[in-house]
Amino acid sequence: MAAKLDGKRVAILATDGVEEVEYTKPRAAVEAAGGTAELISLGKEPIRSVNHLDTSTTYEVDRAVADADPVDYDALVLPGGVANPDFLRADANVVRFVRTFVESGKPVAAICHGPWTLVEANVVRGRTLTSWPSLRTDLVNAGATWVDQEVFVDNGLITSRRPRDLPAFCATLISEIADGGTTGSTT
Repeated sequence: MAAKLDGKRVAILATDGVEEVEYTKPRAAVEAAGGTAELISLGKEPIRSVNHLDTSTTYEVDRAVADADPVDYDALVLPGGVANPDFLRADANVVRFVRTFVESGKPVAAICHGPWTLVEANVVRGRTLTSWPSLRTDLVNAGATWVDQEVFVDNGLITSRRPRDLPAFCATLISEIADGGTTGSTT
């Protein structure tokens, strides 16, 4: 994958309670492909990840979302974890950042519970997504079509269900960023 993403910057939006592998694996994939990943959060203080529900590692934040501009990034990743997207979707700066990013047409990737933030940003109506199964009702009620697939792409919106889908999620993320989010829908 080396050099596919040279010069590309990817924002990873997360806070306390982020599922560790859903943060670390996409970040590692972006960096292995030659891109730069930045951890964006609610503030500048370090965040604590989880391994399922157990507290795990602390990560330094690169930028607070209030200081981040979607124009500066080529793609956005929304990792899951149960608490992470629930905290994120309650923040007006996050909602505005995510909505602006989706409206820009740049690739946006959300895994597991990550699509909750997309629901709050009101950007799923008419789109097809997958997620952790318990989000199905939330997505459908927000106007999305929900599918149970390892990874699904709807015009640059990349979604996956769970940590074991990470290999397909990361490969699709890199491909979409390299192609500028133009591959359309994948079933």
